[in-house]
Formats: sequence, structure tokens, C-alpha cells
Amino acid sequence: MKTLSIFIFTVILLSCNQPKHEEFVLVKGGVSQNSKSNLFGSNIAIKDFYIGRYEVTQKQWKEVMGNNPSKFIGDSLPVEGVTWYDCIEYCIKRSEKEQLTPYYHLSKETVDKDNIGEYDSLKWTVTINRGANGYRLPTEAEWEYAASGGAKSKNFTYSGSNDINTVAWYWKNSGRDELSGTWSWPNIEQNHNSTKPVGLKQPNELGIYDMSGNVREWCDDWYIDHQTPMGVTRSQRGGGWMGSELRCQSASRDNFEATGKGSDQGFRICRNK
Repeated sequence: MKTLSIFIFTVILLSCNQPKHEEFVLVKGGVSQNSKSNLFGSNIAIKDFYIGRYEVTQKQWKEVMGNNPSKFIGDSLPVEGVTWYDCIEYCIKRSEKEQLTPYYHLSKETVDKDNIGEYDSLKWTVTINRGANGYRLPTEAEWEYAASGGAKSKNFTYSGSNDINTVAWYWKNSGRDELSGTWSWPNIEQNHNSTKPVGLKQPNELGIYDMSGNVREWCDDWYIDHQTPMGVTRSQRGGGWMGSELRCQSASRDNFEATGKGSDQGFRICRNK
């Protein structure tokens, strides 16, 4: 009887440490199979990891943070209006709430010496525990690998299709009427465009929703390109409800200062395998 009790306790403990099946997708690692990806043909190999099947919703955010910063209100809508630092705090607090080891440590009293961003007035120091089982943001490479279909990629331009309307809420289809022509903010505003409940469009090859469109998603790492050095802005991916077709492509890169926020900026979370 004692042996049986130990066995049952061990099973329960192990199951508690595994992400909920319906909420997370196990992304099998490897090199990119999508020829349209920035990762294709590189030596970058992604390790196995869990990623949120959906963008973090307002209901999930409120359960952890006790507030709702979003412009468009609804439990099943993605949370938006969050800064990169807000997302880090969410990951820490949710990890603690679920008795997981936080992946991040956030110090609001220490200035990050690597942060040279002109518009980031906070410059809080964020350190990581790579071996932790708590929640985190995906790296930009992980995000693109998952959005591009991972090992199951069918070489789509958008996350799950070459037809943007089947997988994404973006500037043409996220409002009262279907818009046409070229991108125009006045038209978008007059059309009452907004976020939509997560998971309404088709998923990609891995069963992940809304990686193209709905909200732009914060990533873990600094944004770096030939014009932008490390320490200025944080990476974002995915387009958004006001985003253009180009921005919704899985390979399209974007960035913003860590203190920046807007009604088209949300996130999804990850965990190490």
C-alpha cells in the first residue's frame, strides 16, 4: 500500500509539472524546413519546447495580474496594451502561482547596463535561469520556427496558409467591413477594426493559432539587425489586427522599446521541455 501511494504521488507530481495539453503545443526541435523562413539554410537548430496554442487572453491575464490593460475588452480576446516588462512580470507571477521555478528574475532597482534604448525610461534588469521550468517568452528564433510550421512545415508564407484570410486577423478583415486597396490608418479607424477572440481562424501545421495577425507578440530577445545594435529594442513578431499583409508573414521581423505598448501588442508564453 505504501509503494502504491508513493507511485500515485509521483504520477500526480509529474503531471502537475507538464503543461496542460489543450493550452500548450510541444514543438519538436530541429532546423527550419520552410524555405521562406529567415532560419532556412542556417545552422540554427531549435530545441524541443512548449509554446502556447493561443495568445494569452484577458481572462488568463486577470487571473494572474488582477487588472486588465486592454483597449478591446473580452475574456477570450488576447490581452493587449502590455509592455515587454509587463509580460516578464506575468511569466514570473504565473510561474509562482503554479509552483514552478521562475525563468526570469526582475530587478526594478538595478539599471540594465546592456540597455542603451533612448526611449526606455525604466531599463529594469532582467536575468534568466535557463534550467527553470517556469513560463517565459519565446525567443525570436523559436517563434519563427513554430510559426513556420517547425518540422511539419508545408512552406507557407503566413502561419498555416498562403491565404492570409484563413489564418489571420489583419487590417483588411478585422473590422465592420472588408477593406481593400492599400493600407490606410484612417480607413482602419473608421472601420472599427479590433482584436478578435483567440482561435477563430485556422491553426498552422503544429496546431497553433493566430501567429499571423490578431496581435503582435513580444519575444524574449533583443532585436538586432544591420541598423539596430543590441540593447535598443525588443523583438516582436506576428503582424496584428491593424498590420499589413507583409507584417503578418511568418518571416517578417518587428521591434519596439521594452516600455512601448499599444492595442495591437500582446504575447504568448513558452516553457522549456
